[in-house]
Amino acid sequence: MAKLRTVYTCQSCGFKSPKWMGKCPDCNQWNSFVEERLFEEKRGLKVFEGGSSPQPITTLEVKEEDRLKTGIGELDRVLGGGIVLGSAILIGGDPGIGKSTLMLQAMGKIADSGHKVLYVSGEESPKQTKIRAERLGVLSENLFIYAENTLERILDSVRKLKPGIVIIDSIQTIYTQTLESSPGSVSQVRETSSQLIFNAKGMDMPVFLVGHVTKDGSIAGPRVLEHMVDTVLYFEGDRGHQFRILRAVKNRFGSVMEIGVFEMQDKGLFEVANPSALFLAERPQNASGSAVVSSLEGTRPILVEIQSLVCPTIFGIPKRTVVGVDYNRVSLLVAVLEKKGGLNITNHDIFLKVTGGIRLEEPAIDLGIIASLASNFLDKAIAQKTVVFGEVGLAGEVRGISQAEPRINEAEKLGFDRCILPKENLTRIKDKGSLELIGVTSVKEMMDVLF
Repeated sequence: MAKLRTVYTCQSCGFKSPKWMGKCPDCNQWNSFVEERLFEEKRGLKVFEGGSSPQPITTLEVKEEDRLKTGIGELDRVLGGGIVLGSAILIGGDPGIGKSTLMLQAMGKIADSGHKVLYVSGEESPKQTKIRAERLGVLSENLFIYAENTLERILDSVRKLKPGIVIIDSIQTIYTQTLESSPGSVSQVRETSSQLIFNAKGMDMPVFLVGHVTKDGSIAGPRVLEHMVDTVLYFEGDRGHQFRILRAVKNRFGSVMEIGVFEMQDKGLFEVANPSALFLAERPQNASGSAVVSSLEGTRPILVEIQSLVCPTIFGIPKRTVVGVDYNRVSLLVAVLEKKGGLNITNHDIFLKVTGGIRLEEPAIDLGIIASLASNFLDKAIAQKTVVFGEVGLAGEVRGISQAEPRINEAEKLGFDRCILPKENLTRIKDKGSLELIGVTSVKEMMDVLF
């Protein structure tokens, strides 16, 4: 006989306690414990149905055909070239951001190529899903819609249909009858996910898990869920803004530096082949505080506008508001600009943002941030066709960065005529093109060139 026991589980991190607690000692969340009734029973070891014997890695053959193309170039780019057979992919994002729309569009294209696709909807009825599919124009005989929340029935349908790919939308709505806890709880999410991933590996079938997110933007449920899957994708963007960015934060089969850019329209999501032109489309003319930087996202150079506003503070402590870049990085560069650039800027309120809703992480944007701050502080506009990039050290020196030539080529394509870059990179560039390249070694030298 199975033994019944009651435990209290934190819905944020999965910590278990024999009694209720107001604050989780593991993740410090308040009022996150929920009572769950569990049956303890002995279970045998799980074995893949098609298990093979150990073999040397040199004898294994990997072909390009082992990746399934979705037909959406931006999605394939983020996945590392396509969907690896047997992989488990978790995609999260804010409600209404376009997760289900992206999945339905991608699966419609895969179904049109002749592969069977099973789309399991735990939140919508089949007719509701068809209405959305008609709006997106993704109707196909190979696209099967299944509205079900029970794991056992889903797995039974997968074994009978034998689809080429399965979508679970969303994993928080699926539950197994072996557990008495409610759908969306830590136990249910962990168990249902493990069963789906186990079957996907055994049948060499990719599975997409759509996940809800919490208030702080992380995927809801236990953190172990992100460790169980092969790839974790985040769909970012403001619902009031038409641009969406798909970013990989974990990928066992590709780079985590790649991003995909989409535009939300009435007929669904459309790929943005040239993100640089999109981000610079509404750039103001001859405005102080506006600087264009070249950032490398994976293998793709992107030109983005950085805007800043520097005002004298009316309070004792200056205010700092930063959107799109790291707050500490901006604070560091402000100190360098005052000490090495000769500008009395630390007693001013500073507001800085990256336009287009994109977030920049790499150090090559340092010089662009300083140029933007200095431009607004001096109230002098940077030349409209000038792009800036380079890393800045604490001594005010401008350090070389990687992949300078692709950044210059991207600027030339968009009609820029001048580029300010580290002098170290200038000496190593072979094909300088038609741009005027100006190498600088310090922040002071950069300011003399611009202003």
